[in-house]
Amino acid sequence: MSIICPYCLSELHERAAACPHCGGVFAGRNPAGSLPVGTVLGGRYTVGEIERIDGEGILYRGAENVGRFRVTIKEYMPLTLAAERGMDATLRPKLGSEVLFKTTRMDFADLYRSIQRITPANGLEAVLDVFEENNTVYAVMENPGGVPLGRWLDQHPGPLPSEQVCAMLQPVFDGVAAMHQVGLVHRGICPENIRVLENGRARLTGYATVGLRTAGSGLHEQLYEGYSAPEQYSTAEFEGRYTDEYSLAAVVYRMVCGQSPVPAAQRLVSDSNPRARTVNSAVPEYFSDVLWMGLKLKPVERIQTVPQLFKALTSQEYTAELTRNLPRPESRSPTLPEDDSKQHLLSLRNLLAAILILLAILILLIVWGLVNQEPHTSEAPSSSVPEPESVELDEPVTLTPDFVGMDYDTQVRNNHKYVGDYLFYVTLEYSDTVEKGKIIRQEPAAGDVVEKGGTISLVVSKGPQMVEMPDVIGFTQEGAVSELEARGLMPSCFMVVNDGSYAAGCVVSCSAEAGAAVEVGSVITVYIAADPSVAITTEPPAASDSSSGESASSSGETAPDDTVHDTD
Repeated sequence: MSIICPYCLSELHERAAACPHCGGVFAGRNPAGSLPVGTVLGGRYTVGEIERIDGEGILYRGAENVGRFRVTIKEYMPLTLAAERGMDATLRPKLGSEVLFKTTRMDFADLYRSIQRITPANGLEAVLDVFEENNTVYAVMENPGGVPLGRWLDQHPGPLPSEQVCAMLQPVFDGVAAMHQVGLVHRGICPENIRVLENGRARLTGYATVGLRTAGSGLHEQLYEGYSAPEQYSTAEFEGRYTDEYSLAAVVYRMVCGQSPVPAAQRLVSDSNPRARTVNSAVPEYFSDVLWMGLKLKPVERIQTVPQLFKALTSQEYTAELTRNLPRPESRSPTLPEDDSKQHLLSLRNLLAAILILLAILILLIVWGLVNQEPHTSEAPSSSVPEPESVELDEPVTLTPDFVGMDYDTQVRNNHKYVGDYLFYVTLEYSDTVEKGKIIRQEPAAGDVVEKGGTISLVVSKGPQMVEMPDVIGFTQEGAVSELEARGLMPSCFMVVNDGSYAAGCVVSCSAEAGAAVEVGSVITVYIAADPSVAITTEPPAASDSSSGESASSSGETAPDDTVHDTD
């Protein structure tokens, strides 16, 4: 097997503690639990020193042995799900986390294989190889060189001209747009994950699965203060192209203002983020307006796509057009300063005007009614009061459609009529009664008046909440009941005949296999071994009533003619 030095790329005839050519030391350079320097993966990549560790895995410096060039190697190793590595380098999941470990490992492999198909693309760090080994997945990427944007900005203090910023970041905008075209969202765009090359152009790195970049996902999340979008702080919010658009606007804000935006979590409590032009008066007014639209807290109020954002940043004329055509929940132009007091007064004036008009119409109708009630003579004078002309309201009234029960993706999200007429703010919620993807409720309610282009809030079902079935075989009845109830499951215990093969009072089998995804609130049948001296007369539940019937019979743990006793 070919081995080269990850430091100087010299060929080595055998594995050694140090390189005889450059003196680079291999032994003890990486901490316990990680791959040692000099480990060969996939028969062609040599592992170097650790570059960084996140909640999803380890990023190593490395080398490609055949062509002898430097690479970076990302190993899937989630800190919250992986146990210690064996002596054979095999990675093993923690007890009880096997299912989540496998699903997130698949997400990791799918992500990097998808990026591999679109790279090398302008502005993206290329993925060269993805393979499985050691019960985990490795992604091999090019080493783009350059320095992180954060460090580059430290070396070039002060705000940068907007034209220079757009020229530097254009490759990154193009790369993110390429990801969006194949359904990928980066979720980690920030100065740390952008590298500035020698030619002054930037390139995007730092790919990760959705779990790493979303709070409360089960992984040790990695969010970037000031750059992560508000929806990344909750698993109940959708994330989409607009999430990366927020992060890109935040990076541009940092470069033209010399400071990062206020973190989204803080802005959700009290939004005190200043406009770019307020921080740096040299920022063009239209440019400041674009960043203001890009950094809106609600996704439906932002510029929705990366190409739209970049075009608006580089064209004042396009910004004016986008401002006119972009639907807004507020009836005000985004190019105007946000002055809540003025808007409040304007709303009051409009309300008072409407009330006065209604009062005038009401008085006119009352007078007309009183006149009609007076006795009429046979010959009415020609100067009698004429009947008032009917009042017609020409303003069209739009009523909110009934979305409850619809499938959000197929019937609403992809319906051009709805998307063209309204803006949707969507949140997710577990439901035991509403099918996954269906709309549970809406605001405004169906039939309420809504302006065209107005915002409609939808709550979409995530389906029933699922939990991983714990392995309680061998537990005492009390211990098994406690473990199942702690996970929201409902244990139903039955005693089974015990010929002495099992420990009395301990769990023999269950109706659900350990590691399976089970709906919260499900009844789990638990079979408990009786004392050999106890006579059991009650029949167990039929196999069709519980999945444990087949499981117990097929495993030989509970014979079909065994009698059991319900201990509930």
